[in-house]
Parts: sequence; C-alpha cells; structure tokens
Amino acid sequence: MKALLLAAGYGTRLYPLTKNMPKPLLRVGKKPIAERIIEKLLPVKQIDTIYIVTNARFADQFEDWVKTYKCGRKIEVINDGTLSNEDRLGAVGDINYVINTAKINDDLLIVAGDNLIDFEVNNFVKFSDKNGSCIALKDMAGTDPKLISQYSIVTLDDNRKLIDFEEKPPNPKTSLISICMYLFRKNHLKLLKKYLELSKNPDAPGYYIQWLHKEIDLYGYIISGMWYDIGDIDSYTKACENLEGK
Repeated sequence: MKALLLAAGYGTRLYPLTKNMPKPLLRVGKKPIAERIIEKLLPVKQIDTIYIVTNARFADQFEDWVKTYKCGRKIEVINDGTLSNEDRLGAVGDINYVINTAKINDDLLIVAGDNLIDFEVNNFVKFSDKNGSCIALKDMAGTDPKLISQYSIVTLDDNRKLIDFEEKPPNPKTSLISICMYLFRKNHLKLLKKYLELSKNPDAPGYYIQWLHKEIDLYGYIISGMWYDIGDIDSYTKACENLEGK
C-alpha cells in the first residue's frame, strides 16, 4: 500500500501565513500539520511509501523538511511543476500525476495535507479490506446546516455503501460529510484517467467521488474523534488554540 499527502495547493485563504510557506508545514502546537498527519498513518504497517505531492514553489521546503523528519518510512516528494494558483493541476489532477509519475500499482491511501485527524487509521484500512474502495466521513449532527452545506454531503445505505454524494448542496440531506481521505484499491486507480478525460473539473476531489460512486461500489467509513479542516485563518487559529503545547 502507498499513501499520498495532497500538498500542492497555494493556501491563498491563509495569506500572509502561506505566502512563502506551504500550508502542511505550518506548525500546529509543537509540530507541522504534515507531521501530525503522517504520525496517524504510521500504524498502518501495509504502507511502505508515503508520497507528498507539492508544487515548484514549495518543493524545496518539503525536501528540506523530509531530510530532518525521520519516521521509519520512506517519504518521497513529487513536484507537480506548477508555479501559481492559476496553473495548478488540482487535487484530482495531482493524484493522477503521482500515480503516473511514481508508477503506482498498489492500493492508495490519500489524505488532504490540511486535514488534522485523530482516529485509528488502521480501522479505516480494515473497513476497506472488507468492503473495497472507501472514503472517510464525519457526522456533523448538531452543526448549523449552513456550515454543513460548505462540504460534500453523503448518504449511505444500510451496508454503508454510498447511494448519494452531493458537493456543497444548499440544503443538505444528511449530516455526513466527506473529509478528503480516501482509500482506492489498485484495480480502481485507472478510473482517475477516465474521469479526467470526461470532466473539466480536476480540482475539487468531491466531484470525482460524486462521479466515482456511480461507476463502482464505494463505501463510507464514519470516523470518531477530532478533525480539523485547516482552510482559513479562523480554522487554523482554532486548531492552534486547542492543540497548544501538544
């Protein structure tokens, strides 16, 4: 199994913090976001390589960080060659780029580089072993529907198979949201190319999942515990406050 950390964005909503620093290398508490994410992946013994896809502006910073961060697992930085928010490949484009560049023919665990998670990723992998390709979900019950509507909304059947996926609907049907953590079995990786040939939206991965669940059986794993989506200054500040000193 391979893991992929999506870190090729330019973090424009966190300017000026990310003007000269990639968002995943911002510190939350005592550690960079990327380090916190990777620590959650390490208990998954099947992962032999962790890829970090970034852009030409920040590739050197990731390379320097990898040289000093020792986690006992191979980490490889892949530069997608883009230089600005305007010419970025997009999340789906970057996933496809890494698959092709690294010649990945293995199960692939993908997580956004701005997602702070606190649950046993091993359980997510075991769920996938039983069911197949799957995505991680968070139940936002009790949250303001206006906030929920900013995310991808998921409906599951009794077997936790996706039966509906809607990107940022104005009136959410459920409180289950996708948190941009996916495990695609290797026989499904080729579908990325098919989607990109059909679609003009290589950016938001939610649109890929919206298409994918109609092509294959795709399952949802509901996580418990802490989750932060570091999308703007407010969410970053909140995460820093709650994890201060940790």
